[in-house]
Amino acid sequence: MRLSHISLGALALAIATPALADPLPASTPAPDAAAAPAASASTDSGTPAAVATVDDPAPAPAAPPAGDGPTAPPPAFTINGSATLVSDYRFRGISQTNLQPAIQGSLTVTHSSGLYASVWSSSTSGYVTFSGTGSQEIDLIAGFKKTYSGVTFDAGVLYYVYPRSRPAGDRSKADFFEPYADIAYTYGPVTAKVTVNYAPKQKALALDQGQTGLFKNNDNVYLAGDLSASIPKTPLGLTAHLGHTWGPSWLALGKEYTDYGFGATLTYKQLVFGVSYVDTDGVFTLANGKNAARSGVVVSLGASF
Repeated sequence: MRLSHISLGALALAIATPALADPLPASTPAPDAAAAPAASASTDSGTPAAVATVDDPAPAPAAPPAGDGPTAPPPAFTINGSATLVSDYRFRGISQTNLQPAIQGSLTVTHSSGLYASVWSSSTSGYVTFSGTGSQEIDLIAGFKKTYSGVTFDAGVLYYVYPRSRPAGDRSKADFFEPYADIAYTYGPVTAKVTVNYAPKQKALALDQGQTGLFKNNDNVYLAGDLSASIPKTPLGLTAHLGHTWGPSWLALGKEYTDYGFGATLTYKQLVFGVSYVDTDGVFTLANGKNAARSGVVVSLGASF
């Protein structure tokens, strides 16, 4: 659901979740990413494949000799996306797919000013709190991102949509929005990032699944730290994540809980293979008796374009 830092269940099937990820956002955020980790969302985040700028299919003309004319300016807009298969969609450590696989996809349009808009989506199942009877999550993201002397600032708003869901007979209770901000610093092959997501009071955060008064309509705060590093002269990368959610709300499993994980990636051209260990100190019992917040290993295969 991060940014932690976009299936269109249908879009993801078409282009091959967008969420760990978190993301997204991608993100998370994921969100995180859900445990995406999130490439944002996400976040959940949640976790997305590397992104590449769309290439012009026509062969590039030979560069003119120096002094023959001005260099063409970079395009004002760039478009990139990804498609990912994951063995389990985790949003902030909690499975959104009943501990089963998911298909995810993302599409992002970025302006040279730093403004961007994204859509990320994932298939979902078994997580009745938000998706209800639905089987898809769509994250709509708008933000601004800029880098100064190795420090990257990113802020925006993430809107979670659950099509065809009818929790407690009221679709409006499923969807919610969450502003986010993060700051990242890169030194050599290592990047450290701190993210905060704030979800104000909304119906979705107070869902009681028929138990009136289980949670009041409260806001929610998620604070996370991420480390990533590429191993020089190899296609390998390492990641580590630590996050904490404060409630009380459904996002916080009641009051609050901590999620954490670490993993590795292998990149080959436009493909990224990932494996990560994800865990929490919380409990979220599904209708089938499984704990959606238990520890687990998540495997992913993503393609960027």
